[in-house]
Amino acid sequence: MATERPSPLRLEAPSAPEMRTPPASDAAPEGKPQPAGGRLYFLNGCVPLSHQVAGHMYGKDKVGILQHPDGTVLKQLQPPPRGPRELEFYDMVFAADCSDGVLLELRKYLPNYYGTWSPPTSPQGNLYLKLEDVTHKFKKPCIMDVKIGRKSYDPFASSEKIQQQVSKYPLMEEIGFLVLGMRVYHIHSDSYETQNQHYGRSLTKETIKEGISKFFHNGFCLRKDAVAASIQKIEKILHWFESQKQLNFYASSLLFVYEGSSQPTTTKSRDRTLAEKFLSKGQLSDTELLEYNNNFRMLSSTVNGKIESSVGKNLSKMYARHRKMYSKKHHSQTSLKVENMEQDNGWKSMSQEHLNGNVLSQLEKVLYNLPTGCQEIAEVEVRMIDFAHVFPSNTIDEGYIYGLKHLITVLRSVLDS
Repeated sequence: MATERPSPLRLEAPSAPEMRTPPASDAAPEGKPQPAGGRLYFLNGCVPLSHQVAGHMYGKDKVGILQHPDGTVLKQLQPPPRGPRELEFYDMVFAADCSDGVLLELRKYLPNYYGTWSPPTSPQGNLYLKLEDVTHKFKKPCIMDVKIGRKSYDPFASSEKIQQQVSKYPLMEEIGFLVLGMRVYHIHSDSYETQNQHYGRSLTKETIKEGISKFFHNGFCLRKDAVAASIQKIEKILHWFESQKQLNFYASSLLFVYEGSSQPTTTKSRDRTLAEKFLSKGQLSDTELLEYNNNFRMLSSTVNGKIESSVGKNLSKMYARHRKMYSKKHHSQTSLKVENMEQDNGWKSMSQEHLNGNVLSQLEKVLYNLPTGCQEIAEVEVRMIDFAHVFPSNTIDEGYIYGLKHLITVLRSVLDS
């Protein structure tokens, strides 16, 4: 009977990880647990991560993922051999003296690693991985955790472990991925819809497309911009896997995050002023509209082949807010007309039209009928996480590649629907 055991990722002892400065944030008080803003602080000011969607959640006998006062997240090291193996993986990839091109490229697709952390007041050996909070830049983060690969157990798993994992989701071998959880922001209700691992396990070959698309639906529309951006991110990770034979990953996940708020994360003050006029009044004067279009450089505007992200973000805001307004005021007297939309050159112009009340369908055309060559518009992150079952190899990681390719296929079918 095979037994699960650690396998060294490299023979020599890894050097200290490259120390990076975590993003600055407001510090929380240290000391004993105390309520602050409805949250319970403990372990030197840390709190349970509020938007965790999978893994060990905070609760009885489970610490779960914690948020450090400096804005990073803390993942408690698992018992041997899983915990030491994951620690060794991060130390290897982020070693200050790392010169391996494959590992340096891999860093781009992982959360930044800031070493380990242990609270001075906790029992000895209570060690945490200190990682980047991938969601920190988002106002209303929509989050999905997807386990990738045809097997959720590693080569050293016992027969009991294999049977246990297969029974959880027998379709893993065929589908190649499993939705472990999701959290989706709905703009109309200003609330989140959450799904846990049982939702993912209920998905079949016939319902997997619908199950995945649920993550990209904000209650009003399907966020095809976020779908397209996610595909691009996954394709980059797929390219890395197809070009390396050093590591094989089992029971590892992709973490998806996109901005669910209709408020753009970054907008120039003048652009924001004009957008807010449109959203508050429902229309702009001809002069204001021309200025709005000019500010967003809508006339075939590209930078290094990319349509500027501010266009998509602000149009997304316009679309979401105006749909909300329109649902309450069916007598809307505004519409937008898309003129000369070309497959290769992007948007040509957008002009205000007279009183036909057909705003929603026209805005949807602007937002979602994107040219084939259009680059990322939505604010999206796709990062690899969970590395307790990573092993050295001299072959392509076929299981992980299979899962990535099938996930891309499903997302493309969502995009084309």
